[in-house]
Amino acid sequence: MPGRRLTANDRRQIAAGLAQGLDHAEIARRLGRPTSTISREVARNGGPGRYRADLAQLATTHRARRTPRPVAPPPISEPAGPAPEVAAAIMRDLTAALVETGVPRTAAAILACLFTAESGSRTAAELAQHLQVSAATVSQAVGLLEAQGLLLRGRDPHSRRQRYFLDDDAGMRTVLASARANQRLAATAHRAAHTFGPDTPAGARLAAAAEFLEQVGNDIIRSAERRRAGLDSARALRPR
Repeated sequence: MPGRRLTANDRRQIAAGLAQGLDHAEIARRLGRPTSTISREVARNGGPGRYRADLAQLATTHRARRTPRPVAPPPISEPAGPAPEVAAAIMRDLTAALVETGVPRTAAAILACLFTAESGSRTAAELAQHLQVSAATVSQAVGLLEAQGLLLRGRDPHSRRQRYFLDDDAGMRTVLASARANQRLAATAHRAAHTFGPDTPAGARLAAAAEFLEQVGNDIIRSAERRRAGLDSARALRPR
């Protein structure tokens, strides 16, 4: 039925169709789905040249678990956590580590700011003030992080402002973003190797790099799937 959710098998068929060069309408016809469903699915998960069925399935599972609202920050009557200068040093270290993974500096600073916040959330104005950057800079970086699924947005319970926050799956989404980046780079290297030709030094070099990056991406995906299965088991055992 057109209204049912895409399954893992549907996603494998989408990936196979894209690999064969089929357009979205033809893939939709084969699956008995609206073309718009296929278009949204492919666009949400990397586009026609980067779509991976396993990554799309894993990302969809985690999107379904997202908390739709932030937790209101509890009132803090006494200073909590490390001293301000220690917290600032930790933020700098986190930001630098995130930048080394390829996250733009302002986006990395926002993630570090949210990870170290007592409430796990901040408004755009609070982020701008804390990081000493403009509201426009925060908005651009937040848009990038939202597109990667690395942070969530919700209404501040005490005002009309939007509040940005992390939840329990923030680390998992960071891993998924890293896996997607590996797969994109591997796909690009594969195309370049094919263009140069496998018998050329550049082609052989690119092919070896693509194979390595693809293996790393697959290892990340398998680890994420094992982690997800462990979390599901733990949640199932919790008393209701």
